[in-house]
Amino acid sequence: MLPEGSQNRPLPAASQPKHGIEESLKLKRTLLLSILAVVPAALFPLMAIGQVAPDRGPARDEQAEPSYKYEAFAGYGYTSLNTVNQSRSGLQGVNLSITRDWGKYFGITADGAYYKYPFASGNPGTPSVDMVLFGPVFHANLYGRVGGFVHVLLGGEHLAGESANPNISFAGGMGGGFEYKMSPRLSLRASGDDIAASFVQDPLHLGYSTHERWGARAAFGVVYRF
Repeated sequence: MLPEGSQNRPLPAASQPKHGIEESLKLKRTLLLSILAVVPAALFPLMAIGQVAPDRGPARDEQAEPSYKYEAFAGYGYTSLNTVNQSRSGLQGVNLSITRDWGKYFGITADGAYYKYPFASGNPGTPSVDMVLFGPVFHANLYGRVGGFVHVLLGGEHLAGESANPNISFAGGMGGGFEYKMSPRLSLRASGDDIAASFVQDPLHLGYSTHERWGARAAFGVVYRF
């Protein structure tokens, strides 16, 4: 028989049922797994927002550059005077043009120039040259703000202050240049070309030309787009 009062004493810890301890460990593992599952679920929407947001920035920042159909050029001009016998100096003046663009790379140009003031003395008479030329132009952006173009021009040239008679000749040539864009509307342009013309230079003015001459031109000025 057990001593009196031994029925109410608690059992030693080693003698408690093992299934109670196992159930406690299972509850702890379940709680830990639940916490680990909730954390990625909460972070996933933030990660998704972080991936989508950067794509909106460039879309707001990128603005299409305005497109203009016309451009006008005005500037200083120079031409050699090879069409005049015994000339010693080229002529200075003004060069103007207007271009109608079709698309990004192609346009049609009307070019007008007037040259009167000699670079130096030595030309016979008081020659002056004016010309009107038309033709296609091909242009493209080269790097950053720098663009380039080439053109082919055909038209007529008038020589005054000399004995040539007639003093109007068919003229034509080709050339090109570079532009530096200061704004969408304004650019600086430097260009050069070679224009051929043939005037009557024979002493009796019989109507034929004894020579065809090429005159180099140069220009520097401002382009305005509209």
